[in-house]
Amino acid sequence: MARPVLSLQLASLDLSSDAPVTDNDFLHSFESLTLPFDQWTHRAHVKIAFIYLTRHSFDAALSKMRSGIQAYNAHNHVPDTPTSGYNETTTRAFLHLIAATMTAYSQVFPTRDSDAFCDAHPQILTRHVLRFFYSPERRIDGRAKTQFLEPDLAPLPRILSTGICMPPAPRP
Repeated sequence: MARPVLSLQLASLDLSSDAPVTDNDFLHSFESLTLPFDQWTHRAHVKIAFIYLTRHSFDAALSKMRSGIQAYNAHNHVPDTPTSGYNETTTRAFLHLIAATMTAYSQVFPTRDSDAFCDAHPQILTRHVLRFFYSPERRIDGRAKTQFLEPDLAPLPRILSTGICMPPAPRP
C-alpha cells in the first residue's frame, strides 16, 4: 500500500517551536521519515513509544517501534555499530518501562497525550535509567543489539494489567 503524499504543512513540521503538535502529526512525521533528525531525541523515542502503547498491544507496539526505528535510522544513514544504531534490548526494555509507568500511574496521573506523559514522568526521560537494571557489560554484549537480554542487576517492573492501554507482554 502506497503511503499518502505529505502536505507541505506536515513536511515542514517544526517540533522545536512552541506551537502544539498533536500525537497524530508527530507519529506521522516519524513514520513518514520526515521528522528532522536533530529532533529524534530520547524524548521523541518516549513519545512514539507512548503513542504506540496507547493504540496497540505491547507486542504490536514493540514491532512498530522496532521497524520504525530501523527505517528511520536507515533513512538518516545512522551507522550500525556496537554503540550506535538499533538495539533490541534497549528498545524493548524502554518500551517495558514506559508501559509499566503508564499502567501503574494511569489512575494517579492520567495523561491525554505523549507530551503530558513525558512531563508527568521525568524519570523516563533520562537515557540512563536502564543503568538501574543493566550492567555496562550486559548493555554492550553483542547479542543485545539483535535479541532481548534480560536485565542482570534488577528485574524490570511488572506491567500491571489495568486494561488502559495494552496487555502485558509474555516473558520469553
